[in-house]
Amino acid sequence: MPQARRKTPFSGKAKKQQIQIKKQKKTFLVSGASGSGDQQVVSLNYQPNQGRGDKNRYALKFYRENEEELRIKKEEALKSLNLVSKEDMEIEPSQFFPRDLSFPKRPPWNFDMTPQQLDAQEQRYFTEYISSLEKSEYWPSMSYFELNLETWRQLWRVLEMSDVLLLIVDVRFAAMMFPPSLYDHVVKERKKDMILVMNKVDLVPASVVAAWKSYLTEKYPGLKVVYFTSCPGYNLRGGLSDKAVHKNIVGLQIRRRKGRLRMCAEGATKLLEACKEVVQGQVDLTSWETKIKEETMLEFDDDDQTEIGETFVEKADTSYYEHERFKNGVLTIGCVGQPNVGKSSLMNAIMGKKVVSVSRTPGHTKHFQTIFLTPQVRLCDCPGLVFPSLAPRPVQILMGSYPIAQLREPYTAIRYIAERIDLPRLLRIDHPENDDTWSPRDVCDGWAKKRGFLTAKAARLDAYRAANDLLRMTLDGKIPLHLAPKGYYNEIEKWRSCEEVKYVKWVQALSADADTDDGPASEKEGSDAGAPDDSGGSELSDDDDESSSASDGAAVANKFAALAAHD
Repeated sequence: MPQARRKTPFSGKAKKQQIQIKKQKKTFLVSGASGSGDQQVVSLNYQPNQGRGDKNRYALKFYRENEEELRIKKEEALKSLNLVSKEDMEIEPSQFFPRDLSFPKRPPWNFDMTPQQLDAQEQRYFTEYISSLEKSEYWPSMSYFELNLETWRQLWRVLEMSDVLLLIVDVRFAAMMFPPSLYDHVVKERKKDMILVMNKVDLVPASVVAAWKSYLTEKYPGLKVVYFTSCPGYNLRGGLSDKAVHKNIVGLQIRRRKGRLRMCAEGATKLLEACKEVVQGQVDLTSWETKIKEETMLEFDDDDQTEIGETFVEKADTSYYEHERFKNGVLTIGCVGQPNVGKSSLMNAIMGKKVVSVSRTPGHTKHFQTIFLTPQVRLCDCPGLVFPSLAPRPVQILMGSYPIAQLREPYTAIRYIAERIDLPRLLRIDHPENDDTWSPRDVCDGWAKKRGFLTAKAARLDAYRAANDLLRMTLDGKIPLHLAPKGYYNEIEKWRSCEEVKYVKWVQALSADADTDDGPASEKEGSDAGAPDDSGGSELSDDDDESSSASDGAAVANKFAALAAHD
């Protein structure tokens, strides 16, 4: 019997090099970005090419922060928090999307052009577009936005193919995800219909959802707004109870997903009704209506298998689709939105089974995918796109547009949360230095102390890991954070009692004994609440596999009672 090879020594230096190689696989820097030439572009989730196809063709690309910016932000993390008022949590799209700040559109072309000429023209146009942004007055305040031309080409194809465009937004940050330039391009220029899907309505009070619908439909004529959640009450399990010692202190929210899921009939019905208004009988949608009725009573396994395979693109996608409205009696619905808003989960939910792979990692969907819901209804899922805007970068982190694991400085985003939510009280943490004044770093140290997050060598409090954990909890909805439209708090009683609230709760699938108090967490003295994200399904735990951040000392609450499901 041959002897095993003798083990070779593995030093700490070699281990450090191994970790650096792993990081380089996830992040790839391209120096000399288009335009100024003095900035670096970071390609997120970079993977070495093995086998056929370019795995990084649709990777997210953003400008990288310089070292001076990081130094300033780290110094700011030591300064005390300044709590904001409720009015400062009211926003509108015009704050973040000025009218003259548009997104890249496909340049004119003709059939006499070769694919190489078209590719060169689009490359030149995109370079000039980025250069014009860098020279604009908005450049100093610009947030992360997509720098990958191949991803924008996917959007162009979906816009060309679609009869109806679904713009999917996270209702918690609806105004920061709704670019008016896209609305103008689709509705006014292309003369197509646009449906705004406010996803994750179970994470915010019903009154806020109703206020957003009223605000957006009034400001954007012709825009149809529907509510949706891929995790209504009947797809969740277990009795949720408040384990807090003090009755006036409500802890973090935890939801458990059932192992077998049913079709989200309420949200699918609202979407069907909107599509019926669009087609006006030109497309037979009875098969879709029948599908909803039949699959409402069925259950499907929720596993990791999907019904579509991975697509490999060997060359630049410069193809063009000549659009014909309702061609062959088929309604084509394009799904567009920023990363982590739940596009793929929406498609799975209205299909009643898992047909698209989902993940909480931004950029998981690499290419647009076409799936037939019924023989007369076709869905096109576009990769998540970060549109150019003036949205604060910390909010983009909380929206899921940028991978939390690859953040170089997370404390700015922690400040944004802590100035709008009483984190020390919500998390029940003690000040690490027994002081009365909190800073973002103090919040992270306090959470690290409670969770036992320590550095490997010196056994000091691991503030970075704690910050990462808090950001993931906010993204998942366990830490409640949502923004309201302008004027909401001045008319809050009106929105709480409006007729639209009952439709929101119907989509949430509330039980008969549900708590009807839908007031935001910030409005109730001594209470905070939240619920995890439903964008990818993986954010919700199956059985007892719950996030460790919520299992130790963090109480369970069910403020809206939208999750009161019965097995």
